[in-house]
Amino acid sequence: MAKRLTEKQKEEIKINFLDNQSVEFLSEKFNCTKSTIIRNLKKSLGEIKYKEILNRFNAIFDIKDEKLLENEKQTNEKNKINKPENNSISTGRSNEDKIDPFESFIEITPLDHDFEDISQKDISSIPLSEIKLPNLVFLIVKKEIELETKYLKDYPEWQFLPQNDLKRKTIEIHFDLKTAKRMCNKDQKVIKVPNTDVFRIVAPILISRGISRLVTAENLISI
Repeated sequence: MAKRLTEKQKEEIKINFLDNQSVEFLSEKFNCTKSTIIRNLKKSLGEIKYKEILNRFNAIFDIKDEKLLENEKQTNEKNKINKPENNSISTGRSNEDKIDPFESFIEITPLDHDFEDISQKDISSIPLSEIKLPNLVFLIVKKEIELETKYLKDYPEWQFLPQNDLKRKTIEIHFDLKTAKRMCNKDQKVIKVPNTDVFRIVAPILISRGISRLVTAENLISI
């Protein structure tokens, strides 16, 4: 199971990433997988902003690598020029037999932090049948006890999903009563759902009304 990060840790990860610290470094620093780091960065920054920063980060290190290689080549050339001719006699090898280590050097394009290798489950929905919900959750409904639905596009943390997914209707469920009340406005009320199996029981009814996703603070669940 992926490590759950605190809100403070998520904020530190974002700040560190903006300060050009790599995903690998952050993964070790916060003792979690690279997939967890990337998923939280995409939620806090958005897919486009994340990729822009990642590309800029790679570009910085590409430039550094090129300068380092050029300096090494110049140093090697100076050493060859200043090296006495009789050195080849003492070693028993001619100048032609000497191997320039840079002749066999192959520059490898930096990996893109393998964010494309994240499992599909990390960046999309999890089937309701594969997730265990708490025994008690809370829903925000209209005062007429009508389900409050939202489109997936209304959630900034899921903006990286395809347009077809963003048009899906959702129901947001809360694991904490205080959080639910904080998000509730004057035209709404919070109700308690003491048995979360009800979502599996009424799944066909929800789907018939165009509701195909449950949204939590951490997961997107397909009904």
